Amino acid sequence: MAENTDILIIGAGISGVGFAIPLKSDNIGGTWWTNSYPGCGCDVPSHFLPYSFALKPDWSRRFARRSEIHQYFTNIAAQYDIHKHVRLASLVEKASWDGITGMWNITILISAVGTLSVPRECTIPGASSFPGKIFHTAQWDHTFNWKDKELVVVGNGCSATQIIPEITSGPGAARMVTQFCRQAHWLAERPNPEYSAFFKWTMNWIPLAMRIYRAKLYWNQERDFAGYDIETGAEIRRGWSMGAAEYIRTNAPAHYRDFLVPKTEIGCKRRVNDTGYLACLHRNNVNLIYDDPVEAIVSNGVRTRAGKIVHADAIVLAQGFETQRPFGSLQIFGEGGVSIHDHWTQISEGVPSAYLGTCLSEFPNFFIMMGPNTLSGHLSVIYTTECQINFALRVIRPVLNAMGTGTWALTIGRPICDIVLVKRTAEQEDIDTATGCTSWFIDRSTKRNSIMFPDWQYKFWLRSVFISWDDFNYKTSQQFNEKIPELVLEVMRSAALKLRNILLQLSSNFEKRDEATTLSGYQCSSWPKRWEVRS
Repeated sequence: MAENTDILIIGAGISGVGFAIPLKSDNIGGTWWTNSYPGCGCDVPSHFLPYSFALKPDWSRRFARRSEIHQYFTNIAAQYDIHKHVRLASLVEKASWDGITGMWNITILISAVGTLSVPRECTIPGASSFPGKIFHTAQWDHTFNWKDKELVVVGNGCSATQIIPEITSGPGAARMVTQFCRQAHWLAERPNPEYSAFFKWTMNWIPLAMRIYRAKLYWNQERDFAGYDIETGAEIRRGWSMGAAEYIRTNAPAHYRDFLVPKTEIGCKRRVNDTGYLACLHRNNVNLIYDDPVEAIVSNGVRTRAGKIVHADAIVLAQGFETQRPFGSLQIFGEGGVSIHDHWTQISEGVPSAYLGTCLSEFPNFFIMMGPNTLSGHLSVIYTTECQINFALRVIRPVLNAMGTGTWALTIGRPICDIVLVKRTAEQEDIDTATGCTSWFIDRSTKRNSIMFPDWQYKFWLRSVFISWDDFNYKTSQQFNEKIPELVLEVMRSAALKLRNILLQLSSNFEKRDEATTLSGYQCSSWPKRWEVRS
């Protein structure tokens, strides 16, 4: 990567690739590259998954599997020639703002590391004494062959419920999988039919067919938000609970039913699509333990609180991610050397927050994709990410123009600046103080929601389109101020050259006309010769 990079995007996943495309600027694919565990797939309908500017007509099934999704993002990156701008297998450790130059060593810094990017580490005592494999679902060890092996799976979210059906069936099945979980999830029935050749043909060749189908998917999912309103959505949630509870009781083994029907209110956590999980609990090689948690890891497996030893050749951690530490080990320092964590301590009691989930008031020219309060419990995160990308590109347009990446004409009549910063008051007013039940959306100490956008998704889109420009300050750095006369002169030179070329072209056109051609009795082949522009 060139050392004079103007815009640095940290991350090459959905957000990173999506941001790089409008700028034209180990692998690409983000979460769909790192999460390669057996059975990995998406809980959002395939046709609502792609970028709106790069739809895909030939999805194989209603809910795509990981390999197909990763291939889609790889193809899009190749189509827009993103690969040559990407440095893979590189870790960004630190970024600091320089107030004099108005830069982060580069001009604009984009964080696209994602919310679910830092796996939660194993905190169970005794892990170092285990001779077998221990790995997180997002760090799946493909050298491990689970056939005829005994595994322990800790956790029961989306990843666990996708993995267990896969590794306990077929000729390569594990001998025994023991799953430990503390709290049940609301499971939803999810048929996943393959799309017919005729459907794919329709999506590809009938004008607007994909757009209409995508709009229908949007409406079907967006209307579900009515059930998330604490007061007015109570009746809707009651209906959801009754339907989900009936589904679980009908399909789960009798001895697990009381546990598998959650005691929490539906909507507390994102619902988990059933990808064969309830059915696999009937198998002889699957054991679910919910009332005797793991107390320690021992040399031959795990020991439970009751003192029972469960043998294991490998331990799979399906415990989720560090969602309250969105940047992991990455250190970012803004104006005056303030760190992001110190900023959040001052602004929001140490809980991650941002203006529209994207901007921080002490961090100029810095934008966060999939930042605090941007995820949705009912729609695709790519929808939100596209809104953020469009929002950020509009906000930084004056800076891009000043860098020379925009057209010279756009700088006319607008302030020339190289720094954009959201106002502190605007950021504070945009902080979500809502709370809720225990889930990974909620900060444990303050009980505040730091993950989910607490409103209809179309409102997020509206805010990204109709920007409150008074919430931002545009200014110039000391170093850039010294360049302004030179930049203005360059703009004037460029304008003069363009005008000169236009007039020369006009002159050439008039000279080619017949000298007998007249306008109001005067010959018009000679008068343009009196015009001349010198540069």
